[in-house]
Amino acid sequence: MNSAKHKFLIGALLMLSAGCAVGPNYKRPAVPIPPEYRGLPPDQVGKAEAASFGDQKWWDAFQDEVLRSLIQTALKQNYDVRIAAARILEARAQLGITRADQFPSVAATASSVNERLAQSARIPSIKTTANQVSLTAAWELDFWGRYRRATESARASLLAQEWARRAVISSLISDVATAYFQLRELDLELEISRQTLGSRKDSLRLTQLLADHGSTSLLDVRQAEQLVFTAGAAIPDLEQRIEQQENFISILLGQNPQSITRGKKLVDHPHPLEVPAGLSSSLLERRPDIQQAEQQLVAANAQIGVAKAAYFPQISLTATGGYQSSALTGLFSGPAGLWSVGGSAVQPVFEGGRIRNRVKFAEAQTQEATLFYERTVQQAFRDVSDALIAYSKSQEFRIQQEQLTRAADDAKNLSNMRYKGGATSYLEVLDSDTRYFSAQLSLAQAQLRELESLVQIYQSLGGGWQQ
Repeated sequence: MNSAKHKFLIGALLMLSAGCAVGPNYKRPAVPIPPEYRGLPPDQVGKAEAASFGDQKWWDAFQDEVLRSLIQTALKQNYDVRIAAARILEARAQLGITRADQFPSVAATASSVNERLAQSARIPSIKTTANQVSLTAAWELDFWGRYRRATESARASLLAQEWARRAVISSLISDVATAYFQLRELDLELEISRQTLGSRKDSLRLTQLLADHGSTSLLDVRQAEQLVFTAGAAIPDLEQRIEQQENFISILLGQNPQSITRGKKLVDHPHPLEVPAGLSSSLLERRPDIQQAEQQLVAANAQIGVAKAAYFPQISLTATGGYQSSALTGLFSGPAGLWSVGGSAVQPVFEGGRIRNRVKFAEAQTQEATLFYERTVQQAFRDVSDALIAYSKSQEFRIQQEQLTRAADDAKNLSNMRYKGGATSYLEVLDSDTRYFSAQLSLAQAQLRELESLVQIYQSLGGGWQQ
């Protein structure tokens, strides 16, 4: 009968320890989601499809083997990615520490004490020996879900760190791609400057020859020299910027500053006229920063339950069993056995408002995390809209800049012909050549902005972390 009672009592305690948990259960906040992204091309408005550019793997999004190799190196060696991975290990260990509070703790003890009391006038000297071996178990029952809520919070924090690592990966891929395109744009500017310098030196030699024969004035020679010096001055500045950009990319790769291998030229990088954005509702699941913010909200919400559990009694069970004897030979005999079983309940009576304010603190942190999550979602839709608009308008700008460059090239050729025919002064040649050089550099920058906008779309749609 006593055995049946003990089994019933143990079963009841286990049921109670796995019972309800105080505090609110998590529910995802309702956030307004636009029916479609602002900035979509006119022919995509109202025709959103599930397919999204953000779903592509990064090695499919960027069609340059050298760029792919750089990204792969960065993912292995970049310090931000490695730091994020270390933080995941920290969060996983913290989860294990927190979860351990739900289980009993057991400790083994072994002791041997020899004691001799000094002799006095009335009492002779006494010598005693005590040997003991015992196991002690202690278990604080999780009636109110304090430790389960704490574990829930720690698990959400671990997931938040997982998503934080993915956000770092997504940003790193975009940073490497953008930096690489910027490097190739500087290479293109340097190529244009060197070609311009060569043609202007040829023009200067011709002008000098004409001046030597009295066909033109020394002023034309000086103006031709201005064109040469202008192009020549641009070259060292570009070389400096190129080496500094290589240093920046090296750091992204987790390497010391060094030269960077080149792949396709800037103008040879393929990119679609229109980019599929996908359904706006899928952005919540694809963006790692949104997922991270939600897990931080889950962790904060669970802490409310941890704080509220302090209002209720803390019930603990303790048990000790073992052997104690004055002689080692009789330590494990029947009469040497000892045991004790007990329980305790501690109910807070007066805490000076500590528990109440801890609950308020947890609730305020949850409210802050909710607002942060909602702001993150809102910012994500803005990022996509900004990127779509930038890509569309950068294409339009690039097309206009191409037309401007062609017109400036024609104007330069006509000016040279007019000057050689004696129909105009060298000032017109100077002006048209300067305009053409500027138009070429502006076109290179326009081509860069178009590729940068494509990378921005890819990142804003949550692409890059999928492996």
